[in-house]
Amino acid sequence: MTTRPWIVDDDLWALIEPLLPPWPERSPGPEPVPDRLCLQGILFVLHQDIAWQLLPLELGFGSGQTCWRRLDRWQQAGSFDQLHRVLLAKLNADGELDWSRVCVDGSHVHAKKKGGAATGPSPVDRRKTGSKHHLICDGKGTPLKVITTAANVNDITQTLALVDGIPLIAGRPGHPRQRPDAVLGDKAYDSQAIRRELRKRRIMPVISRKGAPNIKGLGKLRYVVEQTFALLHQFKRLAVRWERRVDLHDALASLACGLICWRRLSRRRAR
Repeated sequence: MTTRPWIVDDDLWALIEPLLPPWPERSPGPEPVPDRLCLQGILFVLHQDIAWQLLPLELGFGSGQTCWRRLDRWQQAGSFDQLHRVLLAKLNADGELDWSRVCVDGSHVHAKKKGGAATGPSPVDRRKTGSKHHLICDGKGTPLKVITTAANVNDITQTLALVDGIPLIAGRPGHPRQRPDAVLGDKAYDSQAIRRELRKRRIMPVISRKGAPNIKGLGKLRYVVEQTFALLHQFKRLAVRWERRVDLHDALASLACGLICWRRLSRRRAR
């Protein structure tokens, strides 16, 4: 693995560049910093978890404010969500997505900025202000959707939002696919209403019941979601939430999901 993970190689840039909104031809002011350099500045912050204003100018990425504004612009255009979908389609074309099951879970993250959307008292961190990532991944641990909520939001409330948030994924013959065969969840997702709604979507709920023994072998099948959280939170900017604006935090989460997919695709094609 490269010692400078924020460097964007030519193959990845070829996928990203068409997804970025073009710069206005007659924009006022000096010539803007190239998109590729700004993206590398954003990746530097995502990996190193430094304040935007501390982004080293000698690396040539432009100022932290420049990169932050470019992130805001790309978030409004949905560029990183599109990148995630493109890479999911490529993995699907290679047969690397496991549609037999998906796993759902939640993980708390501490929020450094007081207030802001999707923050609340964390029940696992002495009521400190925090957020929670809700994740759905396929049977191989590929992230399909991440939702950020306040830390005191119950996992069960986001189950259907995660399932319905799986994008239409092309790459195989026929219509793009969105629905898995089964959803795996622990006792935090025990709800007859959730089971009923999943069956309406022709998805089998495999969810342990409160007060009953765990479904045999469920933990072994669900361990992939913990691995995916570990991969996601290796991006230090996501392990601790700094962005007051949840839309910018979610844009970074989408970018991280795309990078996880890119690594898997690169390893697959390097075999």
